[in-house]
Amino acid sequence: MAEQNPEEAILQAQAVSQARLRRQRWILAGIIAGVIVVLALVAGAVYGLLQNPGTTANIRDIFIIFMAFESLIIGVALVILVIQIASLINLLQNEVKPILAATNETVNTLRGTTEFLSENLVEPVIKLNSTVAGLRRIFEIFGLMK
Repeated sequence: MAEQNPEEAILQAQAVSQARLRRQRWILAGIIAGVIVVLALVAGAVYGLLQNPGTTANIRDIFIIFMAFESLIIGVALVILVIQIASLINLLQNEVKPILAATNETVNTLRGTTEFLSENLVEPVIKLNSTVAGLRRIFEIFGLMK
């Protein structure tokens, strides 16, 4: 890669920063325009509903029906959620808990095996090696071994 002049790097960083700032301004302008459009639609709907009370009553009734339907859908979703939570609890109690218990038992067995091997195999081998090393050194001192 060719090295860049520090001034060019600064100019590039400023250009990127300005492009990012422009993009942020356009996003902010779009959000503000969206909010203004929504407020205008709400104001127009309120004005239109105030002009004709019969239509307002019909729209109100339809809205109440949609709200009841939405409440029904939310109720079904909550029932499904409760069933899923119950199955999760069942899974944890009947499958995961025994697996954890078996794993804990295995770890304890491994710990005991490690202690047994350490006491009955590793320590005697270390003692034997140290004794052999001591005897070898004694023989080297007396010149019996090179």
